[in-house]
Amino acid sequence: MIKGVLIMNDQGKPRLVKFYEFQPPEKQQELIRSIYRILCSRAENVSNFVKVDTLLGPDVRMVYKTFATLYFVFIFDNSENELAMLDLMQVFVETLDKCFSNVCELDIVFNFNKVHTILDEIILGGQVLETNSSEVVRAIEDISKLEKNGSSIIPSIAAWQGR
Repeated sequence: MIKGVLIMNDQGKPRLVKFYEFQPPEKQQELIRSIYRILCSRAENVSNFVKVDTLLGPDVRMVYKTFATLYFVFIFDNSENELAMLDLMQVFVETLDKCFSNVCELDIVFNFNKVHTILDEIILGGQVLETNSSEVVRAIEDISKLEKNGSSIIPSIAAWQGR
């Protein structure tokens, strides 16, 4: 099961935090700081797989990848395959790139709702739903169309009711 997904910049500021098991806010902040300390202290030529049982309990692992100035971090238990998580991370980044045409930190900051929706189309409740970035993009486009149409339906209903 996937325990959490984090995106943080190279200075440790979280840009997306999604835990699939309840963590009190204080614990989340502590975990984010600890994970950042681990990431920034690692050499560039080492594996992207990290065992984090001391932080999150036994059999919990973490995989991360750096894209531009952002760390993408997936936390998961040993029921998930490390390489599959790395691949899933790539799907997430590819989807973000397709939705924002070359995603950057500001896209994530100013479009956090869309980023969360994209993540929810890929992972829900710690379980993988979709691994095809084209399907995720199609679902996001459908959601955007519904949101646009939904805002135009409300005045129509009000006009229909004679208001």
